[in-house]
Amino acid sequence: MSAQSEHEKWMARAIQLAKQAETLGEVPIGAVIVKEGEVLGEGYNRREIDRNPLAHAELMAIQQACERLGGWRLAGCDLYVTLEPCPMCAGAIVQARLRRVIYGTEDPKAGYAGSLHNTLQDERLNHQTDVIAGIRREECQHLLKDFFRRLREQKKAAKGMST
Repeated sequence: MSAQSEHEKWMARAIQLAKQAETLGEVPIGAVIVKEGEVLGEGYNRREIDRNPLAHAELMAIQQACERLGGWRLAGCDLYVTLEPCPMCAGAIVQARLRRVIYGTEDPKAGYAGSLHNTLQDERLNHQTDVIAGIRREECQHLLKDFFRRLREQKKAAKGMST
């Protein structure tokens, strides 16, 4: 399997997880951690469900992978995530020593893998992570745009009902 096919395959899984989050009323972001073709951790946004600002898809996947491996170092592991990591997740990715981050679409408002800042490749830090952007970009963009469009419509409808 080519590297591109491999990336497409794992991003498809991250998209499935994002859709699972969406069914629960969460922002549709999904993440998968893979090492040598084996899934070590998966996650999706759970901030609303868990009432926890730390419950991002990436952190859920990192936690699961660490538990599975019995340690905090995820050297040699790749993280697939539907949206460019935020500052908090980028910091966790560096701390976990992930080899590579492959993300679907950019986050111009909070992206710390190149959009606003590139924490993942900052040479001042003790670890740098390779970054690949744009895998299944359009699917990931549509998932988020559709979610937020529906959310705005629901808020508008609710506001109209209360007046």
